[in-house]
Amino acid sequence: MILVTGATGRLGTAVINQLLQDVPANQIAAFVRDETKATSLIEQGVVIRVGSYDDPDALNSAMQGIKTVLLIAGTDEENRVRQHQLVVDVARNARVQRIAYTSRALKDPSTLVNQLMKGHFQTEDYIKASGLAYTLFQNILYMDAIPQFVGGESVFEHGIHVPAGRGKVALALRSEMGEAIAKALLRDDTGNLTYRLTGSASYSFYDVAAALTDLSGKSVTYTPAEPGMFEEQLIRRGLPEVTARRITGFITDIANGQEDSISPDLEKLLGRKPTALKEGLISLYNL
Repeated sequence: MILVTGATGRLGTAVINQLLQDVPANQIAAFVRDETKATSLIEQGVVIRVGSYDDPDALNSAMQGIKTVLLIAGTDEENRVRQHQLVVDVARNARVQRIAYTSRALKDPSTLVNQLMKGHFQTEDYIKASGLAYTLFQNILYMDAIPQFVGGESVFEHGIHVPAGRGKVALALRSEMGEAIAKALLRDDTGNLTYRLTGSASYSFYDVAAALTDLSGKSVTYTPAEPGMFEEQLIRRGLPEVTARRITGFITDIANGQEDSISPDLEKLLGRKPTALKEGLISLYNL
């Protein structure tokens, strides 16, 4: 039996949707904070287990009879390393056979500008030291995040202005990552495994602008922004200073090449080429 945490989030939903195509629903357990958000899972016969990453008793109850736990990274950035460690501890005590974790595909954790990303690697280290068999999914930036990064539909009027320089990202769709994760969880492989889930090509924001221009028939330009000015603009738009700093750091890491790595793992798990940039943007922008 597989327990998927964060099961009503977008990645968790993608994983469960794929699992449902391959195994009976009663072999899938969904760990959720709010059962009212799991109506569709209940209707499909998925086992619901309620709790949070801060509740050891709920975690212990949720892991009874579980063979594999998929720990989807928490969204409480300030506390998630501690939360992840608790999940790992409970899994070990509950005699779970394997723990899987959704980490990040970044080149060099020691040179990251966005320090919060280091929490993923701290979690990886804790899992490796736990004695549990593990599977790590190091995920690239979701292609789905591009509209959020560049300003949604306003890009067709104002262009793209982010501090990413000529940095590239091997973008991949969240849905395809979820599909690949589910397939990996069902494999009979033994030992400790690490999958690096990336697209099959890297793209800069110049490429994104060119693709949007071709697809829409409107001229979309990309002008690299200076990080300090970009951060100030975010603050003027009403974002808290700490949030503006995190977003700026995230995009600056792209400029520094942190997300420019290509692995064949996603393609191998999918059994096909991942969706390329233009095809993904057609879907994301309804073009």
